Amino acid sequence: MEFVMTGRNRFVEIDTSKPHPARMYDWYLGGKDNYPVDEAMGQQMLALDPRVPVMARVNRAFMHRTTRWLAKNGVRQFLDVGTGIPTEPNLHQIAQGIASGARVVYCDNDPIVLAHAAALLRGTDEGATEYLQADVRNPDAIVEGARKILDFSRPVALSLVALLHFVSDEDGAHELVGRLLSELPSGSYLVMTHATADFTPEESKAATEKLKAAGVTLALRSREEFARFFDGLELVEPGVEVPHQRHPELGEPVPGQDDGVIPGYGAVGRKP
Repeated sequence: MEFVMTGRNRFVEIDTSKPHPARMYDWYLGGKDNYPVDEAMGQQMLALDPRVPVMARVNRAFMHRTTRWLAKNGVRQFLDVGTGIPTEPNLHQIAQGIASGARVVYCDNDPIVLAHAAALLRGTDEGATEYLQADVRNPDAIVEGARKILDFSRPVALSLVALLHFVSDEDGAHELVGRLLSELPSGSYLVMTHATADFTPEESKAATEKLKAAGVTLALRSREEFARFFDGLELVEPGVEVPHQRHPELGEPVPGQDDGVIPGYGAVGRKP
C-alpha cells in the first residue's frame, strides 16, 4: 500500500500490490503515475501484442474527435466515467474550447485519479468541471453526484471509453449502462469504445488469462455484444466501427494506427 496526497489536502490509499487498468493505461501513454506492478503487467501485454500503446492512443483520439463532434452539434454537458489519469488534452479542454460554458463531470474508481483531481478541475470560468470518486458498478452514486453539476433535464453525453471491457457480465455490464442512460433525457448520447477478441482470438485469450491471474477482469466482447449496449438508441453514422475509422477528419491520426488491426469497436448513440 502507498498513500498519496490529493489536491484536496488529504491522503488516499493506493493498492500497489496488483495492477490497475487506469495506471496501466497511463504507462501505455508514457505517463509517470504508475507503479512497477503496472509496468510489469504492461510489459506482459506488449509481449502478446506490441501495438497495445497504439490502441490506448487510438481510444484517446476517439474521445477527442467524438467530443469535438458532440460540442459542435450542441451538446453542452458531459459525464465521463472511467476518465483515467489526466493526459492533456482532457475532455473538458476540448469541449470548453468549443463551447466555454460546457459542464463536465469526471468519474473514476482509482484513488490515484483523485490525487490528480485538482488538475482535472482547471476549466473555464463560464463552464463547470468536477470530479467524482465512484465506480461504474455503483451507478446510483454516479447519478447522485453528477446531478449536483449537470442538469439532467437537458442532454448529457455519457462517455464510457475503454472502460466496460473491465466489467464482467456477472457484474451486469449492460444493465449498468442501461441504468445510467435511464436517468438521461431525450437527446443525450452514449459514447463507447470496447476491446474485442474478434480479430486476435489467441492473443486476447492469453491476455485475459494473464490479467485474471493478476486480479484484473478483462471481458472482451464481440461486435454483437458491444452493439447491445446501444439497444434502444439511434446509432450515429457510421455505426459500430473500429475506433480510428470514426470521423478521422476531426483529429490527427495516431502514428501506427494503420499498421495492423485495432482489436476494438467504437460507437456513438443518441437517446430518442
